[in-house]
Amino acid sequence: MTDRTKLSPAKNQKRAKKIEITPIPAVCVYCGSGHGTNTIYADAARTLGTDLAKSSLRLIYGGGGMGLMGEVARATIAAGGEVTGIIPDFLSEREHMLRDVDKLIVTGDMHERKRLMFENSGAFVALPGGIGTLEELVEQLTWSQLGQHKKPIVLANIAGFWDPFLELLGHMRDQAFIRAGLEVSFTVVPHAEDIVPAIIEAWKTSGKPPADAATLAKF
Repeated sequence: MTDRTKLSPAKNQKRAKKIEITPIPAVCVYCGSGHGTNTIYADAARTLGTDLAKSSLRLIYGGGGMGLMGEVARATIAAGGEVTGIIPDFLSEREHMLRDVDKLIVTGDMHERKRLMFENSGAFVALPGGIGTLEELVEQLTWSQLGQHKKPIVLANIAGFWDPFLELLGHMRDQAFIRAGLEVSFTVVPHAEDIVPAIIEAWKTSGKPPADAATLAKF
């Protein structure tokens, strides 16, 4: 594994006004390497990046410079936040590896990438994305379901993007493949500005989404 550290130009700028200081080490954001067909997805990524910086939350992400990945990373940097990109070597050219980050880690394969993203993050957010985003999200949901972590997971259901996935989970529950005692718990928010407050609230309850929250999804 190669660990490359770069100082962002944003470090010489005045940091954004802080919203709230939290003990969360970093937030891992899963999202697409494309922009999708709805411009609201990119708007959401930029809003999230800005809010992470304002809340002094380091961004951990897939290291690419394209699509929503690039949008959330550049917005975090522009707002004075800190960014760590983790990308496997074989994707460094394909996804236009973003070098203007604080720390850039190039891994040997996808497994190492996902392990480092998990180990260095205290919460996870899924923005709209493709099958890779879905796979990363489902992995964290599975580990949580099996009691391997209690880190908050927030599903950013921007413009209803994740509705089909939520319907599928409901179908799995109805067919008894998600059984009592093995619920899948996470927080669903409809707007980008709701993401960081949801993470902070969940973190306050020992890394689990609050049971009485209106946005809590249980399947």
